[in-house]
Amino acid sequence: MRYTVDERHERIVELVREHGSLRVADLAHHLGISAVTARRDVEALAASGRLDRVRGAVHWPGTPAPQGRPPQPIPEMPPTAAEPEAPLIGMVVPQSKHYSGEIIRGAREAVAAAGGRLVLGYSGYRPEQDAPQVERMLESGVHGLLLTPSWASGTGGSESTGADFAVPAVLVERRGEVGTRVAGLDHVCTDHAGGAGLAVRHLIELGHRKIALVAGESPTAVQVRIGYEAALRAFGVSGPPVEPIALYGGDIDMARIDAAAEQLAALAAERKVSAAVVLSDTDAILLLQSLRSRAPRLRVPEDLALVAYDDDVAALSDLPLTAVAPPKYEVGATAAELLLQRVRERATGAAPGARRHLDLLPELRVRASCGESMGKTLNKDLIDHSAH
Repeated sequence: MRYTVDERHERIVELVREHGSLRVADLAHHLGISAVTARRDVEALAASGRLDRVRGAVHWPGTPAPQGRPPQPIPEMPPTAAEPEAPLIGMVVPQSKHYSGEIIRGAREAVAAAGGRLVLGYSGYRPEQDAPQVERMLESGVHGLLLTPSWASGTGGSESTGADFAVPAVLVERRGEVGTRVAGLDHVCTDHAGGAGLAVRHLIELGHRKIALVAGESPTAVQVRIGYEAALRAFGVSGPPVEPIALYGGDIDMARIDAAAEQLAALAAERKVSAAVVLSDTDAILLLQSLRSRAPRLRVPEDLALVAYDDDVAALSDLPLTAVAPPKYEVGATAAELLLQRVRERATGAAPGARRHLDLLPELRVRASCGESMGKTLNKDLIDHSAH
């Protein structure tokens, strides 16, 4: 039988009143819920004063706790396996728009396919909200957590940061700092450095060596810059022709777009830059529009080739943009499937498999903004790095 949280609490109170003292494990078995959920229910009832909590058991207020022997099992419960709970998965993300939207959709559909339900919490990119959102999820009785903490660089956690949530947890588009306890969590990420490398390689193969990077402030931008600079070195280019051209973080800032367009047009006119990788595709479209109004003699792609990083709307530009497409849906679905596996392992008592650090490589979708024929797609791979 399935219970709502309130129904479950009332049933627990009824059973404890009837028997005086009961083991939490027996309550979980009788109600067909996980031990973690039973412990949280008992703790909530104890906090409200309805029951008294003792180690491993619960008893009716005013009833002495059993001395020298554990409480007896619930008599009417035969020793058969309880009906497994449908998985309830909590997901804490900075927001649900733009990049996160497809990740959430992938996770939601993977959880639904397993007969479960996904619930969301939002941090709003405020680090101080990460822990309260996680706590709220745990209090609601989730069986596992998908976490995208508000780490500015995309990598975080310290030795003092807890990684034991009492339920399985998987980081999504975030990596734990090497050497910390958080680094021992599973994670599923886009290989943004590899995606930037695809863009640079493509431009190099077209003959460009003076390639600029135009990007705002975000965890993705940190990884894109690492890949951009590494790819230039791999092709024997000593370094970027100019320092990355800064955009903005957060909401669109047209003043910064226009300033970047003016700087890029001047660099192209002086032949210091012949191509640019722009994060994101929305910014790339706005940059192209600004270039046309501020430097009408500058031709794209003849004088300046453009590759957008992200592919939500790149194909909808009047000059369709070549773009790196992160596998956002697959990241969400893969993270959810990995978490569901961990939840099953815990529920059945199976030995957990090796922790997994999964990097999914983006695709490069070639269109008109670099001067090539349309329809070409490069590199759809899954890189699986298993942590042992």
